[in-house]
Amino acid sequence: MMGKILVSGLINMETTLRVDSFPLAYDPVRYPFFGVNTTVSGVGYNVAKALTTLGNEINFLSVIGQDFAADSIRRAMADQGIADNFIVQTMPATAQSVILYDKSGKRQIHADLKDIQDRQYPFTLFDKALQGCSMAILCNINYNRPFLEKTLQANIPVATDVHTISAIDDEYNQDYMSAATILFLSNESLTCTPEAFAQRLQQRYGTPLIVIGLGSEGALLCVRSEGLMTRFPAVKIRPIVNTIGAGDALFSSFVHSYLRTGEPEVAIKRAIVFASYKIGEVGAAEGFITDSKLQELCPVEN
Repeated sequence: MMGKILVSGLINMETTLRVDSFPLAYDPVRYPFFGVNTTVSGVGYNVAKALTTLGNEINFLSVIGQDFAADSIRRAMADQGIADNFIVQTMPATAQSVILYDKSGKRQIHADLKDIQDRQYPFTLFDKALQGCSMAILCNINYNRPFLEKTLQANIPVATDVHTISAIDDEYNQDYMSAATILFLSNESLTCTPEAFAQRLQQRYGTPLIVIGLGSEGALLCVRSEGLMTRFPAVKIRPIVNTIGAGDALFSSFVHSYLRTGEPEVAIKRAIVFASYKIGEVGAAEGFITDSKLQELCPVEN
């Protein structure tokens, strides 16, 4: 039986604001009725919620503030069936984000991480959370850096998403890329083709599985053991509302399906469907579907 999945990453309070178009024209006051929403989000929470919705058992680790947001976060986790025993409140204030989005799905993110990049997560609590886990998803936030080596020493594979990078020796993300068995990133900041960048990553780090998100064009899957480097097209399951969180959804669903099937091509096809369905909602942590619904929408075979 597959063990738990450890997920360690950011939680923040997310406020979304619907705008008419970009660039935003100046008005002293706007009234976007039902166009402003505040929910619990953040990369770590998005991944944890998606994996839980898909039927996985997880240990979720994060750092939040000693403020009013903490109660909202713990209530939201309880509503989703996510245990909060590995959530620590050592910051004076919880991270926040404001996301503007238009009717085409374009978005602009304003992220205020407070002082989370200067915080540490307790080593003893991490060790406890890692026990019985078959995979560790370590988001690329500073407090996770010491846990990369600890996880590898425990012979537990690491999955991570480094989001938008442009160099294989990116200083901030280099240790995450070096440790990853499953590595996700976006093509948004690449200065070469995704295929060329993936090849350089494999040559540098020997990464077994790489997925590069291509936005509206789908995703590139690279499987080192098979010499596979193939693009999989995007699909449109329902109308796009907001593309925020699409990458987190793609990442979560890929890990879920790969751990269950052992087939990366099956996993990426289902992940693309999962992400396509998700972007029919406003918030980054909304629009997730169950595994049975996913298989209904994407009944792929080996």
